[in-house]
Amino acid sequence: MDLPVLYEDNHLLVVDKPAGLLAQGDKSGDTTLVDAAGAYLKEKYDKPGKVYVGLVHRLDRNVSGVTVLARTSKAAARLSAQFRDSTVRKTYLAIVAGDPDPAKGDLTSWLAPAGDHRGVTRAQMAPFSGARESHLRYNVTDSGGGFAQVSIEPVTGRRHQIRAQMALLGCPLVGDVKYGSEWRLADHRLALHAIKLEISHPVGGRAMEFTAPLPGDWPWPDPTSQGRKAK
Repeated sequence: MDLPVLYEDNHLLVVDKPAGLLAQGDKSGDTTLVDAAGAYLKEKYDKPGKVYVGLVHRLDRNVSGVTVLARTSKAAARLSAQFRDSTVRKTYLAIVAGDPDPAKGDLTSWLAPAGDHRGVTRAQMAPFSGARESHLRYNVTDSGGGFAQVSIEPVTGRRHQIRAQMALLGCPLVGDVKYGSEWRLADHRLALHAIKLEISHPVGGRAMEFTAPLPGDWPWPDPTSQGRKAK
């Protein structure tokens, strides 16, 4: 697999994960990002045996964009702590149905810690038993034809947070039928791209910023040209 590499050194491998690629293994047995990264490092550096690749955060299978992987266990531990402590800064670009109102704002709601039998994360504007407070910032960057392109910065890191919170706002992601989208995109694509990631280097602590260009299948300015109505 041709893995788009954005940056690498002895401690990090930063890639632009394609939509459709699993971050880590599941019951499907499909090739994963960890598999692809390991194969890339093994071939490039002619490494014998198994190559260490540490997955420190995840993007959903059908989401694309910046993903950082650790090349050592020390780097993995330190990067994981950054994500756990919410000291990283993540910026996503999304296409949603409707026009978020207001066009720019902070959104706080409460999300269940796990999905239901359909894999959907319950979200409400008021607290409920077991729910965790979830916070993101958003800004509409363009709109038209009943859709909007939105820059989103999650402050907390909850399961399906952007998907659930934007749906709760009445603006589900295009392609996200599970959360109420009326449009399907090819290959189950979700109109969500991790466009920028800011971290501290795990060795030395210098600030680092990585950006992934929009993929060729990004469905803007006309999402309906690349999708079809959900049944």
